Amino acid sequence: MTDSSREKEIELIQGLKTGDNDSFQEAVRAYTPGMLAVARFYLDHSSAEEAVQDCWVKVIDAIHGFEGRSGLKTWLHRVVANRCKNQLRSANREVTTDFSDSLEPELAHRFNAKGRWELPPKLQFHESADTLMENGALSDCLDKHLSALPETQRSALMLYEAHQHKSDDVCNILDVSASNLRVLLHRARQKIFLMVENFQETGEC
Repeated sequence: MTDSSREKEIELIQGLKTGDNDSFQEAVRAYTPGMLAVARFYLDHSSAEEAVQDCWVKVIDAIHGFEGRSGLKTWLHRVVANRCKNQLRSANREVTTDFSDSLEPELAHRFNAKGRWELPPKLQFHESADTLMENGALSDCLDKHLSALPETQRSALMLYEAHQHKSDDVCNILDVSASNLRVLLHRARQKIFLMVENFQETGEC
C-alpha cells in the first residue's frame, strides 16, 4: 500500500469511527465486492449477501475496536469470514480446522514417508489441453472440484491464488496459523493438481 493510500485509509477509518455517513457509504462501495467474494466461499449467493449486510451493521460498532494491526480490507474480510463460520455452526455445518488428519486415501500412495512425491503428476501441456480449456470442459471440471474441496481448503486456495491476498492476510481472514495455512494450500493444490493430471490423461472429470 502506498503512503497516499494508507493516509486515505486512515482518514476513512477515522470517518467511520466518528459516524460520518459519507465515510460509511464510501467504505460500503469500496469493500462490499471483496466481502461478498469471501462470504461466497462459505455460503450460497443470497445468504452471502445477507451476511455481508449484517456485517456492515456490526462494523458501525466494531470499528471503534479496530486497532490497525492489519489493513481495513483484511479486517473486514475477517469479520465476514467469522460471521459466515458462525452461521454455518448454527446450522450444524461446522467448518473444520483440524489439520491432524492424514492425506486422503486416493492421494496417500502418491507420497513417501517424508511427504514428498513418490509418483509425481504427469501433466502434459500441449495444444489439446489449450483446446479443452477454451471449450470450457477443463474449466467446468475445475469448478466442480473446487466446490468439492473442504471449506477451509477452498477458501485458502481462492484467497491466496485467485484473489492474490498475502499469506499474512489469509491467515488473518481465516483465523489460522501460518503453518496451518501451508497445510491447507498444500492439500488443496494436491487435489487440483491430480484432477488436472487425470483430466489430461483420460478427458474425464
